[in-house]
Amino acid sequence: MSLFSTLLAAAALAAPTTRSAERVAADTGPQVRVEVDSSKHEVNVFLGPYDLPNMPPMKDHAMMDHGESHDTPVHHFAWPVDGWMRGFRVTLHDAQGREVPQHVMHHMIMINFSRRQLLYSAAERLLGAGTETAETSVPKTIGVPLAPNSDLGMYVAWHNDSGVDLKGVMLRVTMQWTPKNQVPQPRNALPLYMDVNLTVGGSNTFDVPPGRSEKAWEFTMPINGRVLGLGGHMHDYGTSVRLVDVENGKTLSQVKTKRAPDGRVLGVSRQLFGIRGDGLALKAGRRYRVVGVYDNPTGQLLKNGAMAHMAGLIVPESMEEWPKLDPADPTFQRDLADLRSRGAAKEHAAGSDDGAHEGHGTAPAPSAPAPADSTAAQAHDSTSHGGHAHGARPATPATPAKKPAPAKKPAAHPHKH
Repeated sequence: MSLFSTLLAAAALAAPTTRSAERVAADTGPQVRVEVDSSKHEVNVFLGPYDLPNMPPMKDHAMMDHGESHDTPVHHFAWPVDGWMRGFRVTLHDAQGREVPQHVMHHMIMINFSRRQLLYSAAERLLGAGTETAETSVPKTIGVPLAPNSDLGMYVAWHNDSGVDLKGVMLRVTMQWTPKNQVPQPRNALPLYMDVNLTVGGSNTFDVPPGRSEKAWEFTMPINGRVLGLGGHMHDYGTSVRLVDVENGKTLSQVKTKRAPDGRVLGVSRQLFGIRGDGLALKAGRRYRVVGVYDNPTGQLLKNGAMAHMAGLIVPESMEEWPKLDPADPTFQRDLADLRSRGAAKEHAAGSDDGAHEGHGTAPAPSAPAPADSTAAQAHDSTSHGGHAHGARPATPATPAKKPAPAKKPAAHPHKH
């Protein structure tokens, strides 16, 4: 569910090979622990433990609204190094160190509260992963810039349909970074998200009438930049999402769905502009339109049955021109309030997931676009854009611990997805 990934570099080469900081929830529930492996240029973020009772299988898109009923709270941590993030992978293990199938994690979203998005006054959705997200990375020539102590956060939606209760599940996100002393330095590449129906702090789902229909949103580009790649996300009966230059009507990019005979969406194509060339140029002050197309054969109105967005990586002409985060902006505050409410009544001292899931409708997240449901677009939680203002953490607070427990070595788990 993540379109691209990014890496950051460690500023202090003289630092110990492995550094560690742990942020512990105020109660005895799940904790965040961060470890830096300077020799491998990896930052490992651990979240847990969680007790996950077995649940019935869920239907397609049954969880597609990212509602508070199944998300955990947002857990904050400080990014520990200086440089560029360029990739990530996700692994799960139980209390005995055995590998847990990734499909019990419906989605994971990581947020950068220290930078806003390009087109929305909302916290940057840094990356996202879903049930099938494989290891994701981009070449060392590009990366997402992250400064030391950037305020990052993450939340998870669990859906354990493995057939057995799982105890003490730990989520591990291994993030690759490129150090500041790399020569030449990578180009700055940041997440780009365009939704046909987003209300920051609200929902991005919409009704689909019978037959063919379109939903569109126009925006003015705030900066000059070049898009390296784009992917997309749609629900069943979706056919395509396209980016159009409003001034001349030209379609600049289009991604199409792969569908089953009954209209179920099996995947979404992607376009890579930065493989050969400098990318797709978008110009400051110019109007663009993102358009989602659906073909509903049911003969009925599908209430809140659709989503349509594009996401990818953009290289800004100048980082100085990137819109500045304004914590006092009312739209940004709505984003924060939404994230602050996530999982508030779900995650308790035992760290368990009670399995209550209501309606659901990115989760995927960015670098060179990955497969359809592995998009940066999905790093955007579909119903809203969560955020955090100074002094207003939406998640359980955490404090450093002096001696974090060492991670257990993964072992094969008998259950495979």
